[in-house]
Amino acid sequence: MSESTTTGSSAYLRNLFGLDGLTAVVIGATGTLGSAFAEALAQAGAYTFVVGRNREHGDACVARIKQLGGQAEFFAADATSRPELEALLQHLTSQGRNPDILINGAGINSPTPFLDIPDDEWDRIFNVNLTGLRRACQVFGKAMVERKVAGSIINIASVSAEIPLSRVFTYSASKAAVLSLTKNLAREWAPLGIRVNALSPGFFPAEQNRKVLTPDRVAKVMSHTPMARFGSPEELAGAILLMAAPRAGSFLTGANILVDGGFTATTI
Repeated sequence: MSESTTTGSSAYLRNLFGLDGLTAVVIGATGTLGSAFAEALAQAGAYTFVVGRNREHGDACVARIKQLGGQAEFFAADATSRPELEALLQHLTSQGRNPDILINGAGINSPTPFLDIPDDEWDRIFNVNLTGLRRACQVFGKAMVERKVAGSIINIASVSAEIPLSRVFTYSASKAAVLSLTKNLAREWAPLGIRVNALSPGFFPAEQNRKVLTPDRVAKVMSHTPMARFGSPEELAGAILLMAAPRAGSFLTGANILVDGGFTATTI
């Protein structure tokens, strides 16, 4: 391939998937998958706010982004706190920035059997996985609506939102609600140019699911996954960039993209 062809291809891809000049907010970016989302957006050109409660993990994510030539900063905030999310928005706008991309990636899980689920555990999981997401969509979605400028919101759901998955009852119910909220917001805000989509990862080992992935469960997951392996966080980057990019994803809203190695395509 000639140098001119390579340059032309790079320019085409940059134009299609590039995020230069845009600002991204990644909530839950101190986690395994969230940090991968933040790194992908930053490498595509977005100034990225790495948002979470763990400063050590957040600073490490920002350092990796800067080493790769991207721009980012850490902001400590609890995904369930409206005042802290509003403080983040104020901090962002004080720099002359506006939210163009929002990823709601905070999430928690528990393997408690259904009949043993206590009310406080149910409420805690829904508060992080759904209510916190709703608050973020209100805080940053309102800013997008008021600006009357196209934006992209990406909500992280799960394969368990669409198919029954043992031992994660509360988590599955909360993620099914995330899909419903995503589709309703997509319908509501499409006329305003704000796209709202969901990403449903399959099995990607992360802090929130390690206690669920016992040896026997791993064997069952592998037998049900045609690719017969776990996913790597960087394998979610392509879907994230498609949904985030104003050109590549310009007609994409209300969608749920499954990245699961074929897990949901398998029945028997």
